Amino acid sequence: MSERDTDTIAAVITPPGRGGVGIVRLSGSLAFSIAQQVASKVPEPRMAHYGPFIDHDESLIDNGILLCFKAPHSYTGEDVVEFQAHGGPVVLDRLLQRCVASGARLANAGEYTERAFLNDKIDLAQAEAIADLIDAETTAAAKLAARSLQGEFSERIHNLVSALTHLRMYVEAAIDFPEEEIDFLSDGKVAGDVELLIEQVETLLAAANVGRVMRDGMTLVIAGRPNAGKSSLLNALVGNESAIVTDIPGTTRDVVKEQIQLDGMPLHLIDTAGLRDSSDVVEQIGIQRAHDAIAQADRILWVYDGDADPEHRSFEESNLPPHVPVTFLHNKADKTGRTIGLDANKKVFAVSAKQGEGIVELKAYLRQTMGLEQTTQGEFLARRRHIDAIERALEHIRTGKAALHEGLAGELMAEDLRHAQLALSEITGEFSADDLLGEIFAGFCIGK
Repeated sequence: MSERDTDTIAAVITPPGRGGVGIVRLSGSLAFSIAQQVASKVPEPRMAHYGPFIDHDESLIDNGILLCFKAPHSYTGEDVVEFQAHGGPVVLDRLLQRCVASGARLANAGEYTERAFLNDKIDLAQAEAIADLIDAETTAAAKLAARSLQGEFSERIHNLVSALTHLRMYVEAAIDFPEEEIDFLSDGKVAGDVELLIEQVETLLAAANVGRVMRDGMTLVIAGRPNAGKSSLLNALVGNESAIVTDIPGTTRDVVKEQIQLDGMPLHLIDTAGLRDSSDVVEQIGIQRAHDAIAQADRILWVYDGDADPEHRSFEESNLPPHVPVTFLHNKADKTGRTIGLDANKKVFAVSAKQGEGIVELKAYLRQTMGLEQTTQGEFLARRRHIDAIERALEHIRTGKAALHEGLAGELMAEDLRHAQLALSEITGEFSADDLLGEIFAGFCIGK
């Protein structure tokens, strides 16, 4: 740890505002010394002491409870002191300034948790789970964050890294001892182990994608030509008149964002301007913003007028990004007589947005596309960086498999397995760049 990391830090760790109790936390080598100055006593670790908190001029700040935690048996792994006082902002500010004047400095965002990570109290995935638990907006997300905090996600990663390590040892032994009678690379063991690894990483990736949706929600962009019924669909899904609906083409000039929950899972809905060629400068800006939103979407609902464009030919001219999955939504089914719901080919979903027909069925369908048709419990929360790391690991293992089958290239395979191991290790922080750590912990609140 750097000299900065060994400073004694202080912060108010309870939310801003007035409350019955407020807490100031110290962490570092001077914590007990400062406690002695403020409370004239350092109680036994984990024993509560009630008494006065005294300012530098001997005036009373407040009466409260003092708790001490001796390193390494604390949240940060350092000596930790907590002053529990009345939760008024003036009282807590005086107490915090008293600690700073006695040798501490103000803590940065996420610095307590960062120290817990640096002192091996938790790994990086568990540290992120703490922030996710604090920020959880649904009961399901809170439960999964708690599971990640307990180490369930980390254990999955450690098991895969261990398997990769053993496979690397086997492959590199075959490279180092080519004179052995047994051909280690062609005896079937390596190929079998690689296949098993690919299967396990694919399973982890599927679980991580569900976890990412449960954490961040799914971003669903409603797109289509003008007057296809996009705004009516948004209003029907949300349950109120969020978007203006008229018969005039081009009414929607900007993106309209709303959020709903499907069985506790957040679904971010974005209504966009109708996609068409336009000479109107304002409408052109709205169309460009629509394309920008579409590029960031998890799924596109392409809404088309089932009466005016029954074959949704307008989609062919839309120039949408190929990597974003699309659900075709046949609107105005009340006029066309189309059966409500998903068709037999599972390619088109029919609704009548204005009449509200098919909306319940559409929500059930969207829940399935979120990967939650089997369970709402999931396994753990995941972030986009976790998914990126797992995808890179999977790609390296697949490349190593190809090297093995194409020419028994043990050296190439060993290098791919090493890169896969490093990619997975980024998740738990066993291998992480300093700038990544700074970005992660900067997103925490002060006092955590």
